[in-house]
Amino acid sequence: MEAESISPQLASRLETSTLHHALSGMEEKDKKEHGEYIGEIKGGLRPSMKLVVMGIINKKPKSIEVTLSSKPQEEDAEGDVGLQLKVSFMDKAVQRNARLAGKWGPAENTLSFFPFAPGESFKMEIVCEHQQFRILVDGQPLCGFTHRLPQLASLTALRVFGDLQLTKVA
Repeated sequence: MEAESISPQLASRLETSTLHHALSGMEEKDKKEHGEYIGEIKGGLRPSMKLVVMGIINKKPKSIEVTLSSKPQEEDAEGDVGLQLKVSFMDKAVQRNARLAGKWGPAENTLSFFPFAPGESFKMEIVCEHQQFRILVDGQPLCGFTHRLPQLASLTALRVFGDLQLTKVA
């Protein structure tokens, strides 16, 4: 039996309201000089949640990175990473990967288009579904990434950094 009886508009409003409570909001303490943001996802990720990252890309960008992990950490720590998105402007690529028990899996790079442009603003949405993360940029589906981490709720940290100016994280 399907439980999909609510309208898409209501579902969207529900997702958004769930998220505003889930992510503790972008506060001054979260903003760092070099454009890094680390936020807590209260209660961890679960299907139907959506994370929104909005910003303006620097004029001469090299890369942007968005990471969903089990705890805010430095690159070399051993925590689990449910989704790492690396945007490379040189390669016009968006690499996706995950780290389980300290080991990175195979990276995924397939894209239908590259939506980011130097000096331009963007809105990235990461929608957590039952089987995958769905990534949209400016409302257009960019790619998906099948969950490799069985415990989605263990993903409690969102980290964004790179050659960008964040305007909103929700």
